[in-house]
Amino acid sequence: MTDVLKIDSEWMQLALEQATIAASKGEVPVGAVIVSQNKIIGSGFNAPITLNDPTAHAEVQALRDACQNTQNYRLPDDAVMYVTLEPCTMCVGALVHARVSKVVFGATEPKAGSLISARKLFETGYYNHQFLVESGCLHEQCSQQLSHFFKMRREQKRLSRLQEKG
Repeated sequence: MTDVLKIDSEWMQLALEQATIAASKGEVPVGAVIVSQNKIIGSGFNAPITLNDPTAHAEVQALRDACQNTQNYRLPDDAVMYVTLEPCTMCVGALVHARVSKVVFGATEPKAGSLISARKLFETGYYNHQFLVESGCLHEQCSQQLSHFFKMRREQKRLSRLQEKG
């Protein structure tokens, strides 16, 4: 494993820990960390249900944290976001406005992913800022965490329906 892949994996592992926090609160397990100068400047996990806020995606939560910590709405030139799931359209827009330099994500999102999956937003040519994109970092762990969560959620719903009938 190259040094860059090792470093990316280490940061993504911390994003997975954020996703675990989201899952423990009944949220879809997505986590994110933002790194600048080899240290975390922001972190976040999905919290739209908990916060009653449809914009409280992991990426936005991490951006809010990083901007507070740096006291600037624009991130440092070297800021990299590590996120367990491919960002949606809203999050890509926020990442553009924050001027992140790179996004590294784990699992692709075939229905709502807006970097390489459902919508390839940077192919439109509309954005005044673009960032580098790297996909597949710890893909298996990120995908398994999401799959496990939704499998458990479906089982809980099934058991709930059985209890209502019984």
